[in-house]
Amino acid sequence: MSDEPTSDTPTDDAPAPAQDPWKGFRGVQAGTLVLEAIVVGLALPVVAQLGDGLTSVQGWVVGGIAVAHVVCSGLLRFAWSTWVILALQAALLAFVVTLPWVAVIGVLFLAVWLWLLWLRRDVARRMAQGRLPGQHPTNPAS
Repeated sequence: MSDEPTSDTPTDDAPAPAQDPWKGFRGVQAGTLVLEAIVVGLALPVVAQLGDGLTSVQGWVVGGIAVAHVVCSGLLRFAWSTWVILALQAALLAFVVTLPWVAVIGVLFLAVWLWLLWLRRDVARRMAQGRLPGQHPTNPAS
């Protein structure tokens, strides 16, 4: 089961939103993952010049992490995908000793993901309280 409430799950007495807010949020997450994959992919020339080269373990791991970001963007409907995303951030942070410039990418995107997780919690709370714009009936008099 997903840790996010779905539009089918009744929460308190709040009306269900007209549109599923989680669908849009998963789109934001997918876009962030693809953007992060591009940035990590752009770190490969840095690994080639300043690291041990693209054919080394470093090169393969950084390339694998970039591919894993793209794959994970298609798996966001599963609850465990959040943990995979955080594990990918931890993998980038593990380069702090050997490739500190790759670890900087991990730090920046970890901050982005922590902000997105905070937003997800905020949307869930607002949906439970019935405060999302899609949960209010439109007023034709306005």
